[in-house]
Amino acid sequence: MPENSTAPTRAMRLGVAGPVGTGKSSLIATLCQALSGELRLGVITNDIYTDEDARFLKSAGVLDPERIRPVETGACPHTAIRDDVTANLLAAEDLEADFGPLDLVIIESGGDNLTATFSPALVDAQMFVLDVAGGGDVVRKGGPGIARADLLVINKTDLGKYVRVDVERMAREGREARAGGPVVALSRHDEASIRMLTGWVRATLAHYRTGDHTPVDPGPMAPHFHAGQDGEDVHPHSHTHGTTHSHDHAPAESGQGA
Repeated sequence: MPENSTAPTRAMRLGVAGPVGTGKSSLIATLCQALSGELRLGVITNDIYTDEDARFLKSAGVLDPERIRPVETGACPHTAIRDDVTANLLAAEDLEADFGPLDLVIIESGGDNLTATFSPALVDAQMFVLDVAGGGDVVRKGGPGIARADLLVINKTDLGKYVRVDVERMAREGREARAGGPVVALSRHDEASIRMLTGWVRATLAHYRTGDHTPVDPGPMAPHFHAGQDGEDVHPHSHTHGTTHSHDHAPAESGQGA
């Protein structure tokens, strides 16, 4: 068979984003522990003024410490994963120059809020991480990462019984928020959930290697609706926030304000 000319020549870059404390670093440690025997890995962490996450991963002993590189953003974490991705691009290129060829470079965002997503200029695929300790309702609050990242991970499911969160409901509402998109309910103590996570990574990497994976920009805003003026028809509308998207303006119901 002829070689696929669209197949990439560099490692796939996988972004891991989510609010503070959702367990992104522990998730990456779990991935490295599970996949380092079969894949050539590198990791980049993002913190504002420290290298705390990089030091945690290095101390975990899940990867050669030299393959874990910190980026100090000096500002809100989303600036270095979306607004100006230069520092992370250089870090990824340096990793591949030093240890290449690599199969996968995992880029961890510093803890941010529900609006933080990676630019497709930086990563090829991205996952968004929530945790049950943040409350079962957080998935319903929405956001571009929840709705449109390649994968939603609901982490620390083993804590559900202690914080009175219905994990199955949270996962179901996650799938609804994502119109059926993939959701993994994860606990690092549950081998079956780890296999689901690593299986998703392997499948995404396989599509990337054949040139069949297209990076998707979740955008800085989630799908939403505005109430229009009385008598207005529903119509498409666009804003520019680094990316173009569409949403509908629906007429206000009688007796309700805009």
